[in-house]
Order: sequence, then C-alpha cells, then structure tokens
Amino acid sequence: MPSDERPSAPDYTNAALTMLGVNLFWIFCAIWSLLGFIAVVGLALGLNYGIDRLAAARAAPVDPVQQVDD
Repeated sequence: MPSDERPSAPDYTNAALTMLGVNLFWIFCAIWSLLGFIAVVGLALGLNYGIDRLAAARAAPVDPVQQVDD
C-alpha cells in the first residue's frame, strides 16, 4: 500500500468569499430591478441583523452545567 501521506488541501477561502460577494451583488441587482431599492435595503438590513445574531451566539460563553429548578 502506498504512503498514507496526502498533500494538504488547498485553501479556497478567498475564492469562496469572492464568489459570495459576486452572488450577493447580482441577487441584490435582480431584487432592485424587480422590487425596488427599499426591498434591497430591507434585505441587507435583515442579513446584517442575522449575521450579528449568529456572531453573538457564537461568542456567548457556554455553561457546561445547566441548572434545573425542582
């Protein structure tokens, strides 16, 4: 059997973030053309709020001992 050593996987983080930005841009343009600028601003604010909530949930300390009231 050949060696179990494999090369490390390439880091596609920059490519994924770039494509996320490109896709977000064209989706915003499509929504703007169909529904107007206010809909795009509302969607952007909603996404920002959701991302902030996820960040706060990830940063919250986790209590390993959950107390149960009897």
